[in-house]
Formats: sequence, C-alpha cells, structure tokens
Amino acid sequence: MKVSILTAATLIAAFATPAGAADISTHVLDLARGVGGKAVPVTLAKRTADGRWKEVGKATTDADGRIRSFGDASMFNSGIYRLQFDMSRYPDPASMPFFPEITLTFRVTDAAGHYHVPVVVSPYGYSTYRGN
Repeated sequence: MKVSILTAATLIAAFATPAGAADISTHVLDLARGVGGKAVPVTLAKRTADGRWKEVGKATTDADGRIRSFGDASMFNSGIYRLQFDMSRYPDPASMPFFPEITLTFRVTDAAGHYHVPVVVSPYGYSTYRGN
C-alpha cells in the first residue's frame, strides 16, 4: 500500500509542475522610500513567432512590493518576455511620476528555471537585474 501511495504522490507532483515551465516573479523596490513598491499593476507578455506580444499574466504587487506568481506556470516556456510596470499611480493616486511606465524585456532560456526580474525605482531613475 505504501508503494502505491508514494507512486501516486510522485505522479501528481510530476503533473502539477510541467517539466517545461519557467517560474517568473518580480519585485518593485523603492530606493527613495526604502520600501517595497506596493499596489503596482504588472503585466507579463510573451513575444509570439510573428513578433507580437501576447499577455500571459497580470498581477499587482503585494504589501512588500512582490509578485511571486503570474498564474499558470505551464504557460512560461523558453522565449522572450516583457514585464510592464504601471507606475502612473505610484506611490499614491495623486502621483505624477517621471516614468509612468517601466518596460523590461528579458529572455527565458531554461524552461525549468527560476526568473526573478526586479526593478529598483527612484523618482528620476530605475534599474533592474536578474535576481534569485
């Protein structure tokens, strides 16, 4: 009986996360305020074979400025992706930020890898890197 339960658990785990699924996450870090950028809408898109962008995920940063998941990971295989951060109302609804939108384009080469692509923001600049 133990062998059957273990086999079933192994099969469920194998199908729960497809072998070709990349894990994509992001984080908004507010350098000027020293906090995570909360309530920032972010769209994840993938470039199609004909060069167009197809939205594959959408989320809003949490209280710590993080988006840990954009939904169904099976959608995220190798290819070129774009994160669009809507900064137009950050840090509050009355804001008029110099950069109302930040777009980051990156390549996923390891379909089973983790891609954490944060953005560090300040009133007149931003930076990004591949995190872990």
